Amino acid sequence: MVFAPGGVRVHTLPEEGAVVLGRSDDCDVTIDDASMSRRHARIDVKGDLLTIEDLGSANGTRIRRSKSADATAEVTELRVDQGTPMPLALDEPVVLGSVTMLVRTEAAAVSVRGRASRVALPDGIVSEAAETKRVFELAERLAKGPLNVLLTGETGVGKEVLAAFIHRRSPRAAGPLVEVNCAAFTESLAESELFGHQKGAFTGAIGNKEGFFEAADGGTLFLDEVGELTASIQAKLLRVLETKKVVRVGATVPIPIDVRVVAATHRDLPMDVKRGTFRQDLYFRLNGMTITVPPLRERRADLPELVRHFAARTAKLMGVDEPVFSAEAMERIASHGWPGNVRELRNVVDRAVALAGGSPIGTEHLVFDVAPLSVRGPSGASSPSSPAASGGRAPDGALRDELAAEEKRRILAALESCDGNQTRAAELLSMPRRTLVARLQEYGLTKPRRKPEV
Repeated sequence: MVFAPGGVRVHTLPEEGAVVLGRSDDCDVTIDDASMSRRHARIDVKGDLLTIEDLGSANGTRIRRSKSADATAEVTELRVDQGTPMPLALDEPVVLGSVTMLVRTEAAAVSVRGRASRVALPDGIVSEAAETKRVFELAERLAKGPLNVLLTGETGVGKEVLAAFIHRRSPRAAGPLVEVNCAAFTESLAESELFGHQKGAFTGAIGNKEGFFEAADGGTLFLDEVGELTASIQAKLLRVLETKKVVRVGATVPIPIDVRVVAATHRDLPMDVKRGTFRQDLYFRLNGMTITVPPLRERRADLPELVRHFAARTAKLMGVDEPVFSAEAMERIASHGWPGNVRELRNVVDRAVALAGGSPIGTEHLVFDVAPLSVRGPSGASSPSSPAASGGRAPDGALRDELAAEEKRRILAALESCDGNQTRAAELLSMPRRTLVARLQEYGLTKPRRKPEV
């Protein structure tokens, strides 16, 4: 299956043999895209065994491989070297220049091909809503150009997914995509991390360090929560964008860079500009074009596909069959206000799959977030939203205890299978390590000691 401008194309592979992909008409699979080389890559099929090899392409061949089945798991791109075949799994995305391809079973391909008119987005993005399709159509057009892009929208709507999409559909797809959460930095740390530093620039600077701008050279730098940067860092960021040069902390010689910036924020930056908390000139530099990602409550047609998508991933992680949602459960999901957007939906589905344990999911398995959340409106003001007001329900005591017991069981099982290694257990559970540590403290659990060497 090839996801390229114009939609999805399905090609049948032989049971055995080699298939060459490229822009040339002489290839077995011709993909008319400027990012493709004439003879880009070759897939070798030997029964159920698949390998892929780069044929010396200009923009490279990369396999996108997830470390976990969770939707938020870390995804790495493994470059396929010329002349070195690399094993390829079914449904494992392959990036050829800026085109995405994957191999599926015939039944799965027919299923997707039958839905192509209503789910026509590449790169594994799930959508049926016209609003979402318009966003990605605009993003694809902008991706081809050089403009910086500003993504706006509430927390949890998937701005980071859109940023990665823009990078993969751009001429910079062969370059790096570097993602930075600006809200995670103190001011002193932000300068060093963004722009790098020289040895001896400050206490603890024991060597030279390139910053995120240098790391993104030739590719895309995604600045998430850019509205949280301090005034001092905003001024330095503006200078870099204007000169296309970066000066490391403690250095005097500027380093030329070639970086496209995609920034994102949940804040109302025009209002922040009026208040004087965000620089107007920086806003104009970042805002080559703005794309606003609508909240989930405004694209409810996406809900069924997203629910199935998250449920399938979580069920695979738990080793159970993909569950079926009852009509009542889907009605409850459709009526919820989703103040936490896609991130909240993923949490609710994960809980439901865990509680159901492979059996059909009913309304009794749906546990919505209890803590009030803030929904930021167009003006930037926040208004409280509780589960009761938005159609959800808080779990009763018995259900809460059942949920906690299931989570404790999964944590202990993960630690045991990883021989007590918290980092590996957190990856298996698809949660940050600090969250795992907090859960261990909350439940009064101690990790199993490492098994003695034999």
